[in-house]
Amino acid sequence: MPARSILPKTGEPRLSTEELEQLLEPFALDRTRHPLIVVGIRGYYRDLMGAPGVNDRGIYDDALFIHAPSVFAAYNGNTDPSQHRPGHGSGAARGMASLKPGAWFVHRFDLHRGKYLALCQRSGPVTVIRDGNPPYEDTGYFGINIHRGSYTKTSSEGCQTIHPDQWPSFIALAEDHARRCHGPRWKNTTIPYVLLERQ
Repeated sequence: MPARSILPKTGEPRLSTEELEQLLEPFALDRTRHPLIVVGIRGYYRDLMGAPGVNDRGIYDDALFIHAPSVFAAYNGNTDPSQHRPGHGSGAARGMASLKPGAWFVHRFDLHRGKYLALCQRSGPVTVIRDGNPPYEDTGYFGINIHRGSYTKTSSEGCQTIHPDQWPSFIALAEDHARRCHGPRWKNTTIPYVLLERQ
């Protein structure tokens, strides 16, 4: 079943290696220690999908990239929750979460909800911005994973998701280069995820 309007008509994101590396310069990442990274750009298709100038939810209007010494690959993704849910505090009534932009050293290869290999938040807390009046920050272990979305929705409560047609390529490439870069410790090594906001 095709994704219709939740997937951009322009195909996969287009960004050169040089352009991405320029965007990463402020983070001063140690690429010897972290040769494999994943990068997200929130609002990559902001003006081509949904409401112009608005970071919409529930569509694949963002971009994710795998960057390693011998690979650079782009994917249609989503870095937002699928819907709005205002709330307060950090308990059951809390608002829906959006990962705060920045460099996060918390993801490792593991099973998403015990079902399939993904990049899961296992190595530390993250800070999210929760829907509220006003929106508010919350820091902790929230299971902000990088996993497969679905055809009719982005399947996110704060996770970073990739369109299902592109997911097999993403996870296979990420695993292959994790094995190349980190050898037998590939599943126990943190893979940095850098989330950028489109300017």
